[in-house]
Amino acid sequence: MDVRVEIAHQASQELLDAFARLLPQLSATANPLDRGAVERLVTSDVNTVLVARAAEGIVGTLTLVLVPLPSGLRGRVEDVVVDDAARGRGIAGLLIQEALRIAREAGARTVDLTSRPDREAANRLYERLGFHARRSTVYRVADV
Repeated sequence: MDVRVEIAHQASQELLDAFARLLPQLSATANPLDRGAVERLVTSDVNTVLVARAAEGIVGTLTLVLVPLPSGLRGRVEDVVVDDAARGRGIAGLLIQEALRIAREAGARTVDLTSRPDREAANRLYERLGFHARRSTVYRVADV
């Protein structure tokens, strides 16, 4: 498997095309991203957008969010998605390991992520990589 994980620094056409292909595989309700949205993602001070690149191009993405809070620097892994055609090759694990490395080097105290219970394979992967389920309640206000 020849896959490398790298940080996306610009809203290239390749990255726009990758998000157009990958985002619907992650969420049926996510809106398509235009160039401005991708530019904001990759240039934000709090985001690190990682891409997994294979011979066929970008096959996965992950966004690491690092937020300085009064309790310390905290990380969140968001929107992990690997192309259906590339799943089962360890790509999500490579993306997460790189995100954890970046967070560790930045001095993050913790890194959180959320995953739906029905994503059984993803949840097993997260546990293998050292994540532990927390006893917490997540609250959300939609459409703010």
